[in-house]
Amino acid sequence: MELKSGCKLVIRSVTEEGRRFRPSDWIERISTTMASFGKDQRLHYSNAVKPSMVEGEKCLVVENSLKETNPTAFDYIMQFVRANRLQVSQVCETKITELEQQPGVKTG
Repeated sequence: MELKSGCKLVIRSVTEEGRRFRPSDWIERISTTMASFGKDQRLHYSNAVKPSMVEGEKCLVVENSLKETNPTAFDYIMQFVRANRLQVSQVCETKITELEQQPGVKTG
């Protein structure tokens, strides 16, 4: 998949064959590796890798810029996606704005 500047990868919990991926908490597991605790003692997800609700489904959203800022983390995520044959789509700037404005879509 060619990565476009200013876009995000949306990784679904569904395999290419259409089956639900297990374990169901894989999104939190990956997101937590890039998260940090804030001054409020709460976990804060990275803007580059975070769980988000997209069209009523929990997905992992990955900034394409992660490939430059943290290539090791990006490669790990993409290897995980390939190994588990997860569905991936690329959402670009105009679509991201539309997603953030839709009711029921939480991107942060």
